This record gives sequence, C-alpha cells and structure tokens, in this order.
Amino acid sequence: MAERDEPPQDGTDGTEPRDPAGGAGAPLDEEAAWAQIVAGYGEEPELPEGWPDAEGEHEAATNKGVPEVPREFVIRATPRPGPRDYELTDDEDEGHFVPPEPPPLPPADVTTKFAWIAVLGGPLLVLGFVLFQEPLTWWAMVLGIGGFLGGFTTLVARMKGREEDDDPHGGAVV
Repeated sequence: MAERDEPPQDGTDGTEPRDPAGGAGAPLDEEAAWAQIVAGYGEEPELPEGWPDAEGEHEAATNKGVPEVPREFVIRATPRPGPRDYELTDDEDEGHFVPPEPPPLPPADVTTKFAWIAVLGGPLLVLGFVLFQEPLTWWAMVLGIGGFLGGFTTLVARMKGREEDDDPHGGAVV
C-alpha cells in the first residue's frame, strides 16, 4: 500500500490544476492571488466588456433584444369582484339570527345580599384605612376580616349542592 504523503508518480500533486478562468491548466498560485487581492483593496474592480455600469447602462442592457410594445396592444385583465367587494342587501338580511331577550336574573334574598356586601366590603374597609394612612383600629380590623370570613362562609353554605345521581359525568369528558 502506498503512503499518503508521497506525490503520484506522474509528476502532478494529485489535484486537477485549474486556472482562474475555471479551465484546466497551470496550478493556481495562492500566494500570488492573495497578494493581488491585497494590492487591489479599496479600488473599484474593472468590469469586463458588455457589463452594465452604474451610470444608467443597466436599463439599456436589460431591455436589449426586447421589442417595445405599443400601449394599445397591451391586454389587461378586468378585475373580478372579490370578497371585499361584497355588499349586504336588504333581501339577504331576512335570515339573520337575533337571539331572544335573556330572562331576568332571579331576585336575591336579603341574606345573600348582605353576604356579598360583607365579602366585598370587609377588604375594602381595610384597604381604605391603609390608603388614607389612618391608624387601623381594632374594630376596623374585626369588621373587615370578620365581615369577609362571615360573608364567604354564608355564601358557601348557601350554595346549592350538585346531585351526583343527576349527572354522573359532571360535564365534559376529557
């Protein structure tokens, strides 16, 4: 088996030699290429013949070989109506669903009203003392915390319990 460090016997270095134009030829001297790039740093490169330059020859080069068509021969598609062009007429409005008026809420009894007042009013009383920087007295603390706890307990106790036999699933099944 031949060692990898030795060059092939035909006198080449084992790679296909290439010239800058991309064809086969003399091997590319990388040091000379880098020296040429560094020497030309900051200069504008010369464009080959036939390439458009920045002074407006670009438009002329892009239209070469394309005949100019007179405006009267240009065919334009007529726009078709789309979904944004739709207008509602009175005839189409007949099938619109209008939900019925919801039934009124059942009247709350006095106990439930006072329980809600205690649940919301107790913390608001304590918050009012704190916001106005008043000294929080014992009666304000008892009324605030006691009102909240008493009202919450009353509301929970008066909740209607669910009958487990009526709906065994209890709602949606995941």
